[in-house]
Amino acid sequence: MSNFAYFPHTDDDIREMLDRIGVGSVDDLYGDVPADFMYRGDFGLPDAMSEQQVREFFEKLDSKDSKLKVFAGAGAYDHYTPAVIPYIVSRSEFLTAYTPYQAEISQGTLRYIFEYQSMMCILTGMDAGNASLYDGPTAAAEAARMALSCTKHKTRILISRTLLPNVIDVIETYSGYHGIQLGYISEDKGQTSLSSLNSELSKGDVAGIIVPGINKYGVIEDLSGYADAVHDEKGVMIEYCDPSSLAVIKTPGDWNADIAVGDGQSLGIPLCFGGPYVGFMTCKKEYVRKMPGRVVGETRDSDGKRCFVLTLQAREQHIRREKATSNICSNESLMALFVTVYLSLMGKEGMKRVNDLSYGKAHRLYSGLLETGLFSDVFHRPFLNEFTLESKIPANELQRKLMDAGFFAAIEVGEGLVSFCVTEKRTEEEIDALLKTVKEVRL
Repeated sequence: MSNFAYFPHTDDDIREMLDRIGVGSVDDLYGDVPADFMYRGDFGLPDAMSEQQVREFFEKLDSKDSKLKVFAGAGAYDHYTPAVIPYIVSRSEFLTAYTPYQAEISQGTLRYIFEYQSMMCILTGMDAGNASLYDGPTAAAEAARMALSCTKHKTRILISRTLLPNVIDVIETYSGYHGIQLGYISEDKGQTSLSSLNSELSKGDVAGIIVPGINKYGVIEDLSGYADAVHDEKGVMIEYCDPSSLAVIKTPGDWNADIAVGDGQSLGIPLCFGGPYVGFMTCKKEYVRKMPGRVVGETRDSDGKRCFVLTLQAREQHIRREKATSNICSNESLMALFVTVYLSLMGKEGMKRVNDLSYGKAHRLYSGLLETGLFSDVFHRPFLNEFTLESKIPANELQRKLMDAGFFAAIEVGEGLVSFCVTEKRTEEEIDALLKTVKEVRL
């Protein structure tokens, strides 16, 4: 019998394996590890508890957390999650084999991935999509690698300085290990500078550019002329976008982008200490074979019934490093299902309603903050649910006052600049309470 109820190997099993490899004991497997690195003390684990005791233990831990009202964005948005979603995503029809190479036993997974791809293509205005990446920043980094593959013999990627800082950081990390040369497009009054882009393009060797649809300041960028400029240099345009906003603003397809990436978290996935998220990628059809991740297609089985399979990619893409478009070997498939159910429940009108409510409430807070005389608008550009103001109150002091009053808000996005975000979840009473807290701050 096993010494532990949840360990499958019995003492006899372990003995047989050790004998097979000629090792006397499990401890001998660590013989090459210096003794100084081996912890010999007590791990301090608690005694076993009953189920009720475990619940009470974690409830006590939970009570220590501050429950703040979220008035912050910066790539993570506190949108409403319909209560039915957790029940639908746990249904057995969807939870089929994890790795869907064998289509015969993976139809649940393959179907929702296909529907997810289709919905993301509709949102972004692109032709094809993949089965999901870890998060938005890694999707952007993968798109940078994809741009080099699409253009060949070029090594430079230009990144807008108005991208979210964490997105830039991840792209820089990836690029350092893949021989990608990065250049930067400067900002002009809160938006990506077209003149700076043209200046960088004139230096040559540009495989692609990465620009935001909505930038780190919350500004809805005007991308007129960007695609033409990079296409004239035989490069590709990558747009980093918030998919929720695409229900009401111009899509990457409208801007003639070649690749669209971003994070699907804004599509109903609740905030939870940094994860899980789901990166998406869609592209024009001519680049689909360069796209990393899994691609699911629709076909007919031998009986003529609708079914789904992995398509356009060889199995070697996932198991042979030298043949792979990417060495990502997994994905956020469960979160892709979550997004698919959310979009199905909301529909076009529901998505528009979410953005209408967020827009109205964000502009209400924006006007209220300006009326206090403690803030000023430095950009005067259009925004949806997130905006940046110059604050007369030091950012750390403002954040502390708001946090003490129960608000998570005023993210510092530049010297003297703070951002706020308002989604459909925030109430008029909460907005008024935040404004009241701000008015009580003494300079």
